[in-house]
Amino acid sequence: MMNNWEFTDFDAELFHRELDSFIPDIIFDAHAHWYRADHFNPESIPALVKAGPPIAGGAAFDHAIEQITPRRKTEGLFFPFPHPSIRDVSKPNEFLFHELQSRPNSRGQMLITPDMDPELIREITRKCGFVGLKCYHVYSPTIPTFDSFIEDFLPEPQVQIAHEEGLSITLHMVRPQALADVANQQTLRRYCRKYPNMKMILAHAARGFNAHHTILGIQSLKGLDNIWFDTSAVTDCGAVEAIIRAMGHEKVLYGSDFPVSHLRGRCVALGDSFIWISNENTNLEVPYGKIKLALVGHESLRMLKIAALATGLSDSMIEDVFHGNARRLFNL
Repeated sequence: MMNNWEFTDFDAELFHRELDSFIPDIIFDAHAHWYRADHFNPESIPALVKAGPPIAGGAAFDHAIEQITPRRKTEGLFFPFPHPSIRDVSKPNEFLFHELQSRPNSRGQMLITPDMDPELIREITRKCGFVGLKCYHVYSPTIPTFDSFIEDFLPEPQVQIAHEEGLSITLHMVRPQALADVANQQTLRRYCRKYPNMKMILAHAARGFNAHHTILGIQSLKGLDNIWFDTSAVTDCGAVEAIIRAMGHEKVLYGSDFPVSHLRGRCVALGDSFIWISNENTNLEVPYGKIKLALVGHESLRMLKIAALATGLSDSMIEDVFHGNARRLFNL
């Protein structure tokens, strides 16, 4: 059985056969996490972090992402790894700031919690040169946090600061139907219209792990100029296709979701939800062949290739998705 974080001949061959001719030479990864394992509570450290390098900053990212997209020059938008055991986000943000000092062509987003003073956010983003904010549902007071409204973990005063400072926000929305949820649609429209200088990035193709949710909800966002979508960890092409057709390819940003990129498996829509298939939760014994799970980073790139083919993207449009759109968004 091939493991997480392990790179094999199978992975190299898959990339060469299916992806090498598709991916441009220059990449801007718009969704990647850096972390230090010692920032987590030792008793609840994520299994993915425990299995990976203890310090995953710029050097570890470069080494690992070379396995996913070899021979490419990669910069990115980086933010800390949000986790409920990390209640004091100051150390992860400080780590991010120091790691970015040697990467002038990359950018960072500050990890925030909903109880954080908006003026403190303004002060830190200015001091550290962060271009945006990374909120996450695990810091919501709602239990379970997967039922949270956007306002629960991204309160309006923080959005106002993003507007006043011209910051981006990467939002992983939750609630069972994601973008098909009317409350999520209403909040996104209100935030984007009221705060036009804020740049909203909807992670995971508007949490399109079940593509039908993005397909059903995407029309609600038409006409909003300050909204983008990253492709991180999405392995079903339907959500990205719907975004391209409704909003244009200019609104799509490639993201690896490092270190999730180095898990093995893929996300599959089931009914009105989804499930992550992995070695740990799936019986891979079948009579018609031997199943080998690919890395999530490669499955997501395969998805993006199919979406590009289905929507007729040209080579220059594909380059926009991989780096051009992000360069314009962050004035690089």
